[in-house]
Amino acid sequence: MNTCVTREEQGFCVVSVAGEVDLSWSQNVRKAVLDALASHAQVAVELSDVEYIDSSGIAALVEGFQQARGKKQLFGLLSVSKPVRSVLQLARLDRVFPIWSSLADAGAV
Repeated sequence: MNTCVTREEQGFCVVSVAGEVDLSWSQNVRKAVLDALASHAQVAVELSDVEYIDSSGIAALVEGFQQARGKKQLFGLLSVSKPVRSVLQLARLDRVFPIWSSLADAGAV
């Protein structure tokens, strides 16, 4: 089941995504990420429960990253699942996105 829930934790807006992020669901993720960036200076997208992500899902994350960078906001990926990490490594985006194992790691940046 696909879910996208936003919560505040340790000064971050955490967008917690679960399920399969594909073309049919990626617009929901995109909207949640952009809404979080519109109202918070620090955003983390939690991906520990994402079983699959395609290029449209990656594009939603890249758009959030670019928007945050343009506004000098802190944006990163939190608790990335193995399937998502594999896609990020394949596209070499693991070198672009800040990837944190916990919000404590994110706060240390």
